[in-house]
Amino acid sequence: MATPPLTPRMLTPTTMSPLGSPKSKKSTATVRPEITLEQPSGRNKTAGSKSTKLFRRVRSVFRSLPIMSPMCKFPVGGGRLHENHVHGGTRVTGTLFGYRKTRVNLAVQENPRSLPILLLELAIPTGKLLQDLGVGLVRIALECEKKPSEKTKIIDEPIWALYCNGKKSGYGVKRQPTEEDLVVMQMLHAVSMGAGVLPVSSGATEQSGGGGGGQQEGDLTYMRAHFERVIGSRDSETYYMMNPDGNSGPELSIFFVRV
Repeated sequence: MATPPLTPRMLTPTTMSPLGSPKSKKSTATVRPEITLEQPSGRNKTAGSKSTKLFRRVRSVFRSLPIMSPMCKFPVGGGRLHENHVHGGTRVTGTLFGYRKTRVNLAVQENPRSLPILLLELAIPTGKLLQDLGVGLVRIALECEKKPSEKTKIIDEPIWALYCNGKKSGYGVKRQPTEEDLVVMQMLHAVSMGAGVLPVSSGATEQSGGGGGGQQEGDLTYMRAHFERVIGSRDSETYYMMNPDGNSGPELSIFFVRV
């Protein structure tokens, strides 16, 4: 009996449309979708008027102040940071994915059909992060040392000190997408937002799930959402998860800062 093609199994409602069927259905352990992801545009979508840039910089100062302290403490009061749109921000697609007991990966794309412009491996178990998101607000701060005459773009830094809700949680490492990463992005190319699991073959390796070693067991978990990317300066950049209804659902902010 033929085995059905690999498609995401959704846990929450999404705007996903049917994925294309693989050319062969004889063995799902060997069938891999054709990678049709597009190259990023390379355009500077964050360029704007001088007043918009000034507003972004001023707001970034206030939002970055808490994570510049040595203990990376965050305020717990105040209004909501998440709105349907962040003034001055650029909308991108962010995907958290990985096996539940291994390190979570964060992929940032211009849109679900493009190649990642940023791929990070974070020293937080995928299951733990998704569990925390189900409880309430999660703030991740990624810090690295500011060097004199720094010319590297902030998202091109190779390694970061990682804080999750003010607690030191190891490191974040930037890496190039592997074949397994691209397969995941291709399988999700029609998903705009949502969460679920992707059935994977028994030969899947640690490449798509971070640490561990050897083969991974179970399904690969993912969560995809729209993020607003706000560039405060060459040394600070923030990604805010946008909730579809603006009132409920997971809340995640990711701060990049050089100190």
